[in-house]
Parts: sequence; C-alpha cells; structure tokens
Amino acid sequence: MPRTHRPILALTMGDPVGVGAEVVARTIVDPEIREACQPVVIGNPEILRRAAAWCNLHLQLHEVTDPAEGFDGADGSVPIYDPAPLMSASLMNLPVGKVSELAGDASVRYVIAAIDLALASRVDGIVTAPINKEAINAAGHRFAGHTELLASRTGVREAAMMLVTGALRVIHVTTHVAFAQVPSLVTPDRLDEVIGLFHTTLQALGIQSPRIAVAGLNPHAGEHGLFGNEDSAIIAPAISRAASHGITASGPWPPDTIFARAARGQFDGVVAMYHDQGHIAVKMLGFDEGVNVSLGLPIVRTSVDHGTAFDIAGQGIARKNSMVEATRLAIQLGRARHR
Repeated sequence: MPRTHRPILALTMGDPVGVGAEVVARTIVDPEIREACQPVVIGNPEILRRAAAWCNLHLQLHEVTDPAEGFDGADGSVPIYDPAPLMSASLMNLPVGKVSELAGDASVRYVIAAIDLALASRVDGIVTAPINKEAINAAGHRFAGHTELLASRTGVREAAMMLVTGALRVIHVTTHVAFAQVPSLVTPDRLDEVIGLFHTTLQALGIQSPRIAVAGLNPHAGEHGLFGNEDSAIIAPAISRAASHGITASGPWPPDTIFARAARGQFDGVVAMYHDQGHIAVKMLGFDEGVNVSLGLPIVRTSVDHGTAFDIAGQGIARKNSMVEATRLAIQLGRARHR
C-alpha cells in the first residue's frame, strides 16, 4: 500500500438483485468510513442509484469508465467503475429478490475486476458484498463462493476463511465441502498452514502474542479416542509443531465450549475444523456485525458475513453493520500490510 493518504478500497456491489447495493450505498455515505478511506464501488451505477433511493440516501457518484483515470473522489463524490456496462439495461429489468443467471454473472465480473485492480496495486484492498452461489454457478462460474474465486484468480492454491465479530475471531480448516469430506481434509499440512496464517494475521491486528485455541474435530475432542482418533493423531501433533515455532497454541479443545471461552477473552482466536463449527458460533454472537476475511491471498479482502437476503431486497431495510465493519477491518489490515 504505497499511499500515505486514505487507503483506496474497492467495494463490490454483490448480486444486483440482492441487498448488496443497499448495504454498499449505506456504507459509502457513512462519515467515519469516508474519513478513513476512499471507497470506489465496482458495480452498476443505475443499480446503486436505485438502491440509494430505496434507502432514502442521496449519492453523488462519479462514473469512471477507465480505472486508469484513478479513484480520488476529490470533489466529494464516490467513484464507481462498471466492468460490464452493456449489461446495465438488462440488470435493471430483472425482478428483485429472485435468483438470476445474469445477476450471478455480473456479480462475478465485479469481483474479478476488483481483484485485478488490487493485484495491480490500483486499490489497497477489496470489500465484497454478498453473491449468490446458485446464481454464479448457473452463469457457468464453478465456484462454491467468494473464497474459491479469490484463490483461483490470485493464483493461490488454497486460501483460508476467518470470521470476526467483537472479541471472537475464528479461522476454518475446511469450508465449503460436504461434511463427509471433512476428516480427510484435516491434514497435517493444512493445519500447519492455517495455524501459521492465523498467528500472523492476529499479530497484524495488533495482538503481539496471540493465544490460539484449536477446536477438536469430534465430540469432546475425541474423548481420548472414544469418539475418533483424528484429534489425538492429527490435530494434537500440529499444535505441538506450532508451539515449537513459537506460536502459543493449545488444544484440541472440546468444540462445544471453546468458542464461549474465547468470546469471554480467554483466547485471541479459535481454529475451527469445518464450516458450521465456526460459523454457528460467530453468527450466534454477532449475526449483523460479523466480518469474513480471506487469508493467504496476495491482496487484502474482507466481506460481509451474510447472504444476498433476497427476502428483504428492494425494501431499503438491509443493515449496513457487517459491510461497515468489513470496511473498517480492510483499512486496518491494509495499513498493517503496508507496515
């Protein structure tokens, strides 16, 4: 991040018929966000203006047709770049809140454009509004979600997902896979990678000596082999290896109690073995404020921790909390990466 002024962050609009445009509109008019960074929206300007009207917001947009123009917003406007302008009329005619192949295709185009801008150092990080997995796959983009798309576009073999809400920070060993596949994917190499990434990221967030708790895979962390041997045979040795590298890691802890202990401040973060193990804990504690962070990428990327919310799209009632918190965290991570 070469700039010493406010970081430039690309906010992708998400699925055009979901709540993405609404939460982006609410975020880019937030005075605290505008003071801390220069947002640039990647998406369709007419969709964004429509969302602003639903939310009773006044937006001053500056449409950028070529990213080489820059995104300074010096006149107080918010720059917006549409990588798929020919889709504009068709997108405006789509029914709001319905799965659409066209909307899914547009949402992927927005993310790819933002990734490429970040890789070219034109922006300091990206913050993504929600996409719809069914829609993007119907459009021919074979990804389980943002994380897999980001890894593919940036050339990373495998990224990791971290969720943050309040004092609870959770990283996942596996994410969007069938539960039956989880045990085979909890490998020594993957555990080493995830624990190391977590340690480095927590330090970037200002925690000098992070205390990392590792959740078990099985009930009661296996109960000494009574409920499976993965915890003792695979997870425990990974914790020992991390400790030998100076990482303060402990466990494996029973999954049904470790998240509550971390939320109370006994640990700085928890390593979850699979998607729902970590997501349920985070969403129970902070459904509206949770943030999704992709680790292991060459760029900074944060995201809301909610979906397209088709059931309330177009009503102007979608909350901005998660998008605002994701933007704040992107600012913090971008500055840390620069240091």
